[in-house]
Amino acid sequence: MALNKNGVLGWATLIMIIIGIGLIALGAYRYTDVGFGFAAVGVGFFAIAWVFNALKGRV
Repeated sequence: MALNKNGVLGWATLIMIIIGIGLIALGAYRYTDVGFGFAAVGVGFFAIAWVFNALKGRV
């Protein structure tokens, strides 16, 4: 299965969203004392995924 540039960006976006959700969940349920840091990094992953999604079709 050969992926073009848009396919790679789509998969990267999906993976980044899953990791972001996982980090936010870890901060909320497992490491509550440093949860704000986990949430900040999770939101950062969402921002990068948003950029990857915006680049689809332009690369």
